[in-house]
Amino acid sequence: MTPLLQTFNENNRDLIVNINGRLVHRDEAGVSPFDSVVQGGDAVWEGLRLYDGRIFKLTEHLDRLRSSALALAFAQIPPHETIIEEIRRTLAANGMRDGVHIRLTLTRGVKITSGMDPRLNQSGPTLIVLAEHKPPVYDRAGISLITSSLRRFPPDCLDPKIHHNNLLQSILAKIEATGAGADDALLLDVRGFVAETNATHVFLVHRGVVLTSRTIACPEGITRATVLEICRDHGIPAEERDLSLTEVYRCDEMFCTGTLGELAPVVRVDGRTIGTGAPGPLTRRLSALFAERTANEGTPVV
Repeated sequence: MTPLLQTFNENNRDLIVNINGRLVHRDEAGVSPFDSVVQGGDAVWEGLRLYDGRIFKLTEHLDRLRSSALALAFAQIPPHETIIEEIRRTLAANGMRDGVHIRLTLTRGVKITSGMDPRLNQSGPTLIVLAEHKPPVYDRAGISLITSSLRRFPPDCLDPKIHHNNLLQSILAKIEATGAGADDALLLDVRGFVAETNATHVFLVHRGVVLTSRTIACPEGITRATVLEICRDHGIPAEERDLSLTEVYRCDEMFCTGTLGELAPVVRVDGRTIGTGAPGPLTRRLSALFAERTANEGTPVV
């Protein structure tokens, strides 16, 4: 079985967590059993990363959080300024400045009784700010994937542009990957084209061209968009199009992108070696260019 990509960090033992503005020790933190996130996963979320006192692409993340909440018809959505202030308070309470991953969760709020009807939500929303000491989680030497038997939903089933807390598809795919001895799972859309992994977006490199899936069965990724920006800015050919598994197997390089793991090389898929079986030159170049951005850009919060 493949080892865990994440393990307990002793620096997180006494974390202070922010729940609706209340700062509490991690062991005392909790939400009501009547909260929508408990009742039905009725919540939206974002992952943020703190670099030397700045959060990279913070506005873009908060815009996506708001977009998802609007799609779910949340009656109340905190303004960006309110959320940023709670992030600042949480980071200050933990004395954090760098090497931090922040998970924002916004639920529809607390219900007056259990049930699916959003009209039962008469207290809300609930905002949770969880900041942890957590470096990028993937092995820089490369990870392995297997193709999951599950399929990502198309927009006519459940629009992937809604960044929601119903993650059972991803969890089931991750269980498959673990059982097969791989690090993560590659998911296809209902047409058989590559969507994303259980946790990240997917990029291929073939004959010098960077390729990635269209956002049909995968979310609008912030790190994904940044990689495409970098390609445009540096004259690196890049295309967004449907990608089949055959294109995965024959590509020269492959990598995944996400806030939690930044750019992670993929060196093996379904028992096949990708490229040379090591991070490729374009993957390394894009990783370095991404690191330049995160070192110099971002919204100051510390």
